[in-house]
Amino acid sequence: MKIVNLIPFPPLCSDAIFSSVYESYFKLLRNFLIYRYRNTEFADDVAQNAFVILWENCKSLKTEQAKSFLYTTAIRLSLNQIKHNKIVSNFEIISNPKSINTESPEFLLEENELKLLLEKAITDLPEKQRTVFLMNRFENQSYTEIATLLDLSVKAVEKRMHLALLSLRKIVQNV
Repeated sequence: MKIVNLIPFPPLCSDAIFSSVYESYFKLLRNFLIYRYRNTEFADDVAQNAFVILWENCKSLKTEQAKSFLYTTAIRLSLNQIKHNKIVSNFEIISNPKSINTESPEFLLEENELKLLLEKAITDLPEKQRTVFLMNRFENQSYTEIATLLDLSVKAVEKRMHLALLSLRKIVQNV
């Protein structure tokens, strides 16, 4: 015959037990969240919300499950809040594009002229220099990667890049 422990766990929903759980874990949970997210106000809100959810689920939980439930709930709540904040931020960026240009018309004209001048200078570079320059500066490839792709030594890539930069500096200095 199997003996079953019939001593019931104290109900988590009782005010005394819940207050005891709150006193035991609130500060720990809050400090954990502050350490993890570096935001005291955010940590306070998430910890409070975790306890609200614990209270709402107190009938289905045992007292010894409270700590793990709180931490799991707090992490989920915080991740959901971070995801929500990101969505809100992206929406604000999309819905409020900067329509007011703070630069003067003269600056914008000079900037456009310089851009056109640089584009022409890059186009006028010898093909080998232009290829290395574009692969490095616009495709973010390293000299080693470029050397491998073009079947060159790294020194040859460095030399071509050096010559390309010298040519472009001469153009920019004349502006």
